[in-house]
Amino acid sequence: MSYRLTSAQGTIEAVIDDNCGMKKFLSVANMLVSEHQIKFVAKEDRSETVDWYFKYKGHSLNLHYNIYNGVSICNAHIRDNDVVAELAASLESKFY
Repeated sequence: MSYRLTSAQGTIEAVIDDNCGMKKFLSVANMLVSEHQIKFVAKEDRSETVDWYFKYKGHSLNLHYNIYNGVSICNAHIRDNDVVAELAASLESKFY
């Protein structure tokens, strides 16, 4: 099940799965593309962390993967919190 972390700035990070591998990250990415018709606009792949950026309903979001923390959806602005929560709930209903 997903859970949310709140930053000091008030933005949230919806953790989709905190104990998974790259395969789960790619499954989540594929589901975002097929179910929500998003397109990734930028990708940063590093040795321990992957960040794929996308727009959803006009909001800039980030699909994040870290080998220690799993898969999550992040945002940069408080105004995007509701959209992050909406996407997390949708993904949770598909995966759990």
